[in-house]
Amino acid sequence: MIQNVNLFSAITLGTVTLKNRTVVAPMTRVSATEDGHVTDRIVAYYEEFARGGWGLVETEATYIDAEYSQCRRGQPGMATATHQDAWLRVVEAVHAHGAAIFMQLQHAGAFAEALRHRSETVAPSAVAPRSSKPLPMPRELTAVEIAGIKENFCRSAVRAVEAGFDGVEMHGTNGYLIDQFLTDYTNLRTDQYGGSIANRIRFACETVGAVRRAVPAGFPVGIRLNPGKTNDPGYEWPGGETTACEIFRSIVAAGASFLHISGLNAPHPARETLMLPDLAKRVTSIAVIANGGLDDPARAEQLLTAGCADLVSLGRGALANPDWPRRVAANASLAAYDPAIIRPVPTLENADAWRKEHACDASVRRLSP
Repeated sequence: MIQNVNLFSAITLGTVTLKNRTVVAPMTRVSATEDGHVTDRIVAYYEEFARGGWGLVETEATYIDAEYSQCRRGQPGMATATHQDAWLRVVEAVHAHGAAIFMQLQHAGAFAEALRHRSETVAPSAVAPRSSKPLPMPRELTAVEIAGIKENFCRSAVRAVEAGFDGVEMHGTNGYLIDQFLTDYTNLRTDQYGGSIANRIRFACETVGAVRRAVPAGFPVGIRLNPGKTNDPGYEWPGGETTACEIFRSIVAAGASFLHISGLNAPHPARETLMLPDLAKRVTSIAVIANGGLDDPARAEQLLTAGCADLVSLGRGALANPDWPRRVAANASLAAYDPAIIRPVPTLENADAWRKEHACDASVRRLSP
């Protein structure tokens, strides 16, 4: 029997203590109402993970304002008081099973697809997004608008606190707004937010710092980072390991209490054997969540034992096994991930249809109670 000593040990992040080191990664579900409110089905979705023994559940990327931040139709929001009220039931359901829950906050920037209330998108610079979908040329943000977006991140974070969430995470990867500021070819600004890496990281640092000051002391505030993007997976930060270290250190200095580093499978170009989570652990003193290909519990345990990360997050593995921690603890078999569960689009309705079709497979459990 595999002894996952580190995987199932408790860890404290600021004001919250997690019962183990397993994390459900943020995953797009686009199953909210037209105006961004969570539904009964979404409550059941998150509750099933909590029931399955996870220490921490993270929400899918949640938009922060009703102006330009929403990425897709069906995406949940935390832009209004009614959004906050709708999330209360999710928080209560997750807490009832002894798990913690963090909200991931997002501004889509140039990748906003849900243009219901507007005819334009915004970004650090007017650069056409690299996308297989027909997206408009974004308008360059003004300094006043940048300040307003940071304030909207703060307002949403405060709403998350008031709704009972245990922490917040900024979405800083996959090509969305924070990542657009970080990326050299989408940030062509000539002011204090463009040019050098110190300037390109400024928006992320100022946003983290503003949220840190807006929420209670000790409340976990983190950011998810990775140079790769949904539509440009091979992108690396110019400067390699030196740039990565500067980004990590700057984010920590701004007030982050954890880093969520995705893309674990790809070694950093500067050192073949050094993964980004390991690098983040070496140059910072805060908790690091590693993500990417950690469905195998032996590999997850090895990563923790080696000190390359403090927690591990799963996306596809969690979809295939909502009770992954319980099954691993019992040394039970794990179901393989089937990409069809999120096709043609990753809605909960499609997942339910897939599960109904595969109900005869004893290794597949329904997400709903």
